Amino acid sequence: MSREAAVAQATQYFDEGGFESDLARRVAIRTESQNPDAGEMLNLYLTGEMVPTFERLGFRCQIIPNPVEGGSPFLVAERFEGEGLPTVLGYGHGDVIRGQEHAWREGLSPWKITREGDRIYGRGTADNKGQHTVNIGALAAVLKVRGSLGFNAKYLIEMGEEVGSIGLRELAQSKADLLAADVLIASDGPRVNAATPTMFLGARGALNFDLICDFRDGGHHSGNWGGLLANPGIVLAHAIANIVTEKGQIILADWLPPDIPESVKEAVHGLEVDGGTDGPDIDTEWGEPGLTIPEKVYCWNSFEVLAFETGNPARPVNAIPPRARAHCQIRYTVGRDPMTFLPALRKHLDAQGFQNVEVKKAEKAFFGATRTDPSNPWVSFARDSIARTSNQTPAILPSLGGSLPNDIFADDLGLPTVWVPHSYAGCSQHAPDEHALASVDRQALGLMAGLYWDLGENAPSPAA
Repeated sequence: MSREAAVAQATQYFDEGGFESDLARRVAIRTESQNPDAGEMLNLYLTGEMVPTFERLGFRCQIIPNPVEGGSPFLVAERFEGEGLPTVLGYGHGDVIRGQEHAWREGLSPWKITREGDRIYGRGTADNKGQHTVNIGALAAVLKVRGSLGFNAKYLIEMGEEVGSIGLRELAQSKADLLAADVLIASDGPRVNAATPTMFLGARGALNFDLICDFRDGGHHSGNWGGLLANPGIVLAHAIANIVTEKGQIILADWLPPDIPESVKEAVHGLEVDGGTDGPDIDTEWGEPGLTIPEKVYCWNSFEVLAFETGNPARPVNAIPPRARAHCQIRYTVGRDPMTFLPALRKHLDAQGFQNVEVKKAEKAFFGATRTDPSNPWVSFARDSIARTSNQTPAILPSLGGSLPNDIFADDLGLPTVWVPHSYAGCSQHAPDEHALASVDRQALGLMAGLYWDLGENAPSPAA
């Protein structure tokens, strides 16, 4: 009975095909939370797949209806081993975005895993079925070798992360005792690059909103009315140009975070952002000048135009369009109250003469910004465990560049949060041809088995 045996057991699970077999079964369940007809599949993933899996590991399972009407149910699985032991909460989401079947490369299907070299293709292989399959497999390896975990384990699986985690906050508030723990250790998102084990301690927040110019009913002939009627597309383009420069630097001072703390700068110093062979080339002159590339994505705020429409782009006609709309997003770090962003924008646009541009907050797509202190003992514990298994010092990101519902765990449940991602930036999540890397999954199984083993031996005290 040893740590090395548990790590070996986890990698053996991969080498003998158990991991791919479990993942294939899970990928085949079409859990498209964006599809209003997918409710049966969302329920099946929990009741037919996750519940039996956790029960085989000695967990007691509860399916909890979503406290928000129309939201998908939750699974909370718990294995209690003793009073006074640390309690570790895990998290994953079983829902995926739409399969986009017809856009995948020939020979690939979103609902069937396909192995090509180091790549394992299929919807959810990276986000997030593959990641929680790694962690569950690592828990199973520790249990098989030691017979116990040595800590109390809870695991939350939600089925609505891809539609904004509807009801998750309400669940955390109403079931705080059920989800009470000493730390969240979970997996989602990408590593800084495929070869480097990574931890992130929080996430940038995301606030989506629309900018709308709605000037009149119907289009009007551009020959008869051109030069006489304000063009909403042109007005909206100029409004956006008053928010951000031509090189992506945010103009509004009220949208910028405070200075980056030195401890955070040190954490990202020397990191390399790498999306792999299929990743895009970084535009080094884009964004906030004077910051390093990792500081821009992990420590600063960014503004993006995600969609812009005026007229009929597919079939343009010679008419001045009546309306223009841009769907926009702010990604932001801790240090600013996001509730001030849109009032500040309204004030700024008014001052620049754009009173005719409406600012409308999106009903969904909001996550708060979070960041666990890098000096927290749970961070150093996880860092040392991963380094011991991999013989590499993991990259530690104060915040993930993307967004996820970490604020619910950090703020509502009051937990230190440590995320250990098992994907990479070039995985094509949310796109056709989504894939995981077999080499990363195999290594991650060993890293997580080592981490879970160490949690049962010398975790920080529950009071830490």
